[in-house]
Amino acid sequence: MHKLKRYEKLADEIAALIRSGILAPNQRVPSVRLACRNYDVSPATVFKAYYLLEDRGLIQARARSGYYVREHARGSLAEPKMSKRETAVQEVDVSELVFSVLGSLKDPHTVPFGSAFPSADAFPLARLAKSMGQGLRALSPHQIIADQTAGNDPLKRQIALRYTLAGVMLPMDELVITNGAMEALNLCLQAVTAPGDLVAIEAPAFYACLQVLERLKLKAVEIPVHPRDGIDLDGLADSLARLPIKACWFMSSFQNPMGASLTAERKQRLIELVHQHQVPLIEDDVYSELYFDSQPPRPLKSHDRDGLVMHCGSFSKSLAPGYRIGWVAGGRFAEKIAQLKLMTTISPSVPAQVAIADYLQHGGYDRHLRKLRHSLESQQQAMLAAAERYFPAETKVTRPHGGYFLWFEFPERVDSLTLFKVALAQGISLAPGPIFSASRSFRHCARLNYGHAWGEDSERAMALLGQVLAAF
Repeated sequence: MHKLKRYEKLADEIAALIRSGILAPNQRVPSVRLACRNYDVSPATVFKAYYLLEDRGLIQARARSGYYVREHARGSLAEPKMSKRETAVQEVDVSELVFSVLGSLKDPHTVPFGSAFPSADAFPLARLAKSMGQGLRALSPHQIIADQTAGNDPLKRQIALRYTLAGVMLPMDELVITNGAMEALNLCLQAVTAPGDLVAIEAPAFYACLQVLERLKLKAVEIPVHPRDGIDLDGLADSLARLPIKACWFMSSFQNPMGASLTAERKQRLIELVHQHQVPLIEDDVYSELYFDSQPPRPLKSHDRDGLVMHCGSFSKSLAPGYRIGWVAGGRFAEKIAQLKLMTTISPSVPAQVAIADYLQHGGYDRHLRKLRHSLESQQQAMLAAAERYFPAETKVTRPHGGYFLWFEFPERVDSLTLFKVALAQGISLAPGPIFSASRSFRHCARLNYGHAWGEDSERAMALLGQVLAAF
């Protein structure tokens, strides 16, 4: 992993002050002379840090006056409250609704606020193609066959190395390479459940989670998610004590759709809960590389001492969406997961595995991630600022420290399914709240994606959405 230079560390420290509100919009940041004295760095280091913060869209220079925090979202829109605790067991039947929404998002001319991915322009696809060529030239005929079942060893080594740097010592034979994270999550659920079993999931939850439960004929126990702090641990403890839950499926960092993240202390308590009840936990952790703070979030897996956590990751959200390469560190269930994998798709694309392995080793993955994170943070600020300009004052919104989604709670008079249809007719997509719930709740909520470059089309789309919202 890349070791931060002094100017990068300084930029991260000042960015943290801006995110926390200590440095407010339009407030002057420390002068070059003051920053040199306070941080014990040279003027050249301060200038490079400020140029980097300008590139990230966090500060701007004013002639003969210095550097100031940009006029981003002032925080006038409140944060949503956690939904009321529901303990009913839900049959899952959402696929028809989800497919009707997703099928409407294919027009490339639609403003992609409803997309599940960042912009393709955010990924180093040309460099990945070069890595694929280099990797395939070095691949022996024997490896092409062997890698189909076991997974590409160089790729598994690179993934295991990143676990080590995140504080997780992981044997390579615990890793199963999959066709994206979705296959990993499917396999984990199949390894520990049977049709009719109860699975604790988030509310709201990523709609693909609901579709998997529906396909496997499993029942959902919805646990509310706080928009900043993550899963309601008291609600989970109550459900685990009363119901025969066979598995949990949670996102611990930058949860989709809310963007919530558990603190280290709350992660530890969650692990203690599942260990107490000996319930397997599937950790969907595909957004963890997209953090805005100076330090990455540690996965639930780093607290697991009993092999109960199946940690699922992917390169689809951070590097190569079309390559469909994911993985699972399966803990005590790794062998069962590997067997299920061989009984279904056998192997992800070997060329795709080879390409990503070569890129991780030689292509500058951490440099790419820093650039991606900076872009996403700037785009988040732009969307928040636009929402405050155009949306009703009663609107509530999350402010995650990573990922690329904002969760909006509109006034109760707004029906997000109607909003979706009207907006789509205007060339704007969004993800309406009911597709994120087994009980089709969150009727006046929606998820918006800020993972695409911000420009006139984005600004115009937010203004149009504001007009539609005002008409309800």
